[in-house]
Amino acid sequence: MNPIQQEIWQTIQAMNKAWTIDNTPEQLNNYFHERMVAISATDRERHEGRAACVAAWTGFTRSAKIHYFKELDPKIEVYGNNQFAVVTYYFDMSFEMHGRTITMQGRDMFAVVKEDGKWWIVADQYSAYPL
Repeated sequence: MNPIQQEIWQTIQAMNKAWTIDNTPEQLNNYFHERMVAISATDRERHEGRAACVAAWTGFTRSAKIHYFKELDPKIEVYGNNQFAVVTYYFDMSFEMHGRTITMQGRDMFAVVKEDGKWWIVADQYSAYPL
């Protein structure tokens, strides 16, 4: 990865660490853009805005005990004079919810924009692997 891609990837990893390892989803306010939109695994409708996205992640972390979360094979494409990027990766995850241990694999796609010298997540699309 070049230095810009590394900076973006470190932002994504820090964001994931906040909610999966540190169990501090309120820290997502430092990564989610105020106009972020997200398509999550558990909700039919998209989440619109930072507050709604943070609330969705917080709801998940409050109802699940995350055992591990691992990002795999990241790909980062940078556009627009190094001000916008699309980040994709695969993930493995295990968590306990309602007394059951669930192991999940899937794909994440984030869009990020650089504003005021900082990378902000503006969109997230989660998808499971096809059956």
